[in-house]
Amino acid sequence: MNRKMLVAMLAPAVLALAVSDALAKGTGYLFVSSENDNAVTVLDGKTYAVVKTIPTGERPRDIKLSADRSQVYVIASNKHRLEVIDIARLAVTRTLPVGEDPEAFDFGKDGKLIYVTNEEDAQVSVVDFATGKIVAKVEVGEEPEGVKLSPDGRRVYVTSEVANMVHVIDTATNKIVANVVVGNRPRRFAITPDGGEVWVTNELGASISIIDGASNKVKGTVSFEPKGFRKDDVTPVGIVMTRDGKTAYVTLGRANHVAVVDVAARRVKGYVLVGNRAWGVQLSRDESLLYVVNGLSDDVSIIDTNALKVLKSVPVGRVPYGVVADD
Repeated sequence: MNRKMLVAMLAPAVLALAVSDALAKGTGYLFVSSENDNAVTVLDGKTYAVVKTIPTGERPRDIKLSADRSQVYVIASNKHRLEVIDIARLAVTRTLPVGEDPEAFDFGKDGKLIYVTNEEDAQVSVVDFATGKIVAKVEVGEEPEGVKLSPDGRRVYVTSEVANMVHVIDTATNKIVANVVVGNRPRRFAITPDGGEVWVTNELGASISIIDGASNKVKGTVSFEPKGFRKDDVTPVGIVMTRDGKTAYVTLGRANHVAVVDVAARRVKGYVLVGNRAWGVQLSRDESLLYVVNGLSDDVSIIDTNALKVLKSVPVGRVPYGVVADD
């Protein structure tokens, strides 16, 4: 076999390995949506210096990383669309209409459908990602926000802030199969890896309601009482759970803390002081760092999850909302 033939045979394999390696390592960037700047701020994950500010549509909010880590998706609420940011180019390359006043979203199990909460219309839009068309609309309670797919892809959970309710939607039929009354003003979700428990933050209840994934009934509550704060100031919103389902991190809004919760024991292990109005939250891929978005101090707190200490506070755009890490 001559050299040219060998190179031709090996080239696709070498390219595949290079792409796989790049995806495994990630860029190291942090992406933070900022509602009042109409932009996503890109930070270097090591130095935390600003790499670029990417203009978006008005009021960017919920933000997620694609499964292949090549794109970032962000909701532009006042433009009623989802925007796609190409990580290699650090620019918006596509927009999809997703219904009026969208706030949060999640992807279906195969990535073909997107489930979007439309706050003013009290509905969930089901969007075909490839075509950009809305294929279904599901009526829910007023002011829906949080939306989360179950691990098996069979259910979508949606919070209604006004109705104090979680709606359970069958993804096969796009029909509501259960309405679960939870705490006051439910906001966002985390789900245990086996789908057995659905945790929902209650912003005006200073608590989390725990829903049984099989029966769709509330089976427990976790309350938050950081020292020095009245109950009215404890406003949990953001939540993220470790991959093993053992620990949950909950942002406490105006209480300016993150609660660290033992999931099995349903017990608060401690509180970490962060910035003003702790809101969005995300773990690094190796779960050694926790990124907390502080909406009223315009920064991100970087927490060492082993020491449970803030390593650094990083200024970002005005009224930051969400964060994802391509690390």
